[in-house]
Amino acid sequence: MEDTHKTGYDSTDKKTLLYYSAERRTKMQIYYRLLALIISTGFTWTAPACAQTSDDLEQMIRSSKTRAALVQNVQKGVVHIKVEKIMRTPDGQSLNNPRDLYNDEFFRRFFPELQPPNNQQPRKREQPNHKFRQSGMGSGSIIDTDGYILTNHHVVGEADKMVVVLYDGQEREAKLVGTDPESDIAVVKIEGNGLPVLSMGDSDKILVGEDVIAVGNPFGLIQTVTYGIVSAKGRTNVGINEYENFIQTDAAINPGNSGGPLVNLRGEIVGVNSAIFSQSGGYQGIGFAVPINMARKIMRDLIDKGSVSRGWLGVGIQDVTQDLAKAFQLKSTKGCLITGVMQDTPAQKAGLRKGDVVIQINEKHIQNSNHLRNEIANAGAFSEIEMELIRDGKTILINLRLAERPKKIGQMKMLSQPAPTTEKVEVLGMTVEELTEENTGKYGVKRGVGVVITDVESGSSAEKTGLQPGMIVQEVERQAVSSLNIFKEIIGNIDQEKGILLLITTSNGSRYIFLHAD
Repeated sequence: MEDTHKTGYDSTDKKTLLYYSAERRTKMQIYYRLLALIISTGFTWTAPACAQTSDDLEQMIRSSKTRAALVQNVQKGVVHIKVEKIMRTPDGQSLNNPRDLYNDEFFRRFFPELQPPNNQQPRKREQPNHKFRQSGMGSGSIIDTDGYILTNHHVVGEADKMVVVLYDGQEREAKLVGTDPESDIAVVKIEGNGLPVLSMGDSDKILVGEDVIAVGNPFGLIQTVTYGIVSAKGRTNVGINEYENFIQTDAAINPGNSGGPLVNLRGEIVGVNSAIFSQSGGYQGIGFAVPINMARKIMRDLIDKGSVSRGWLGVGIQDVTQDLAKAFQLKSTKGCLITGVMQDTPAQKAGLRKGDVVIQINEKHIQNSNHLRNEIANAGAFSEIEMELIRDGKTILINLRLAERPKKIGQMKMLSQPAPTTEKVEVLGMTVEELTEENTGKYGVKRGVGVVITDVESGSSAEKTGLQPGMIVQEVERQAVSSLNIFKEIIGNIDQEKGILLLITTSNGSRYIFLHAD
């Protein structure tokens, strides 16, 4: 029998060796797999970034193509409006001298940068029946399949002839349905049915920073599209329209864009492009559009009635400054200060008073006097509103029914009472005296409650505040001034070094002024 010990191992040892060899191989395999995994992981660290970049690029391309498809649909509802006007003199006579065009409002609005040529030779006198015509251009949005088009008043309001160019190049004559100069909104109509229509969005919900697209025909370049964001909302005091609540955008808007739509990324109209801020006549990054929520009501009135009906309260108003907020003991400058109440108006019937500060209407917080005016107008004639105001530091709720805004507001009278005698009083650089028949005629004011400023010292606090002879002081520190004696009594009981709150009335209305001590 073979001595198994000679070999140094037996069958059991052989199995053990085979086991250890297998174990070693397994460990080596695990080692190499781990090494391969580490190496592969090192390479794949950059793979997600590459994949992400690729995915982002594809997403950007898809977004770009989606926007392009949206624009193609929007463009079908945007029209080019060509207008023609016979230039006339103020008495209605047609102009024979083309240089007269440069003094015409229509021409200045469309071509503000142009000046009359210096070398123009005098023209021979034209025949009496000659009519000089001037062309203009603008844009519009089809808002009804029957052919109603929304645009600007300054595009079509004074035109004698209008031609609308559709997306496919067809030209159709248009007629004016109605126009509203106070908001710069107008509606025209062309014959047709089944026309492509742009839907209207909700301009109250659009956010500052949100993407918007402007479509129009700047400088006659048909169907031009520009892209930008909403730069601001609720822009007032721009000095363009009576009623202003503009959306500001940096989407490029130029002459010829007027009346065209500002749309959101759903393809809905959120504004009507109306104006630009420019020192050159061209785009400088600031454009203004009338919010569609404001334009929608005006448009419906123009289509249904041919004119616009606005709500009316019957008060004089002004913004609340820091000084006035302090004088009226208000927490902020938000709201609108009432400076006067007109006779036989909703304001008088509801018991509103001078010095009331309106802070809310129908759950909408009032920011300033323009905001109040817009909300009252948009509420509509004869509508019921709830008004929240601050009076003598207390919050009051008033329900009232608005009237229709009269055509000649300047003829409305503020509540007033007559007052007698004469004498002069000087305070903080201004001299006042009793209202009499003599001085009311001298300064061109109507006799009523208050004292009249007859002199303002040069360089004084009164002059710096803007006070002028002829202005009427109706209140001092919220107390009514019915005579010069009352004025003296009030002035004598206050510390003038802290300044004086005055209610001043002029031919343009009333406003509060805080007069600082020198």
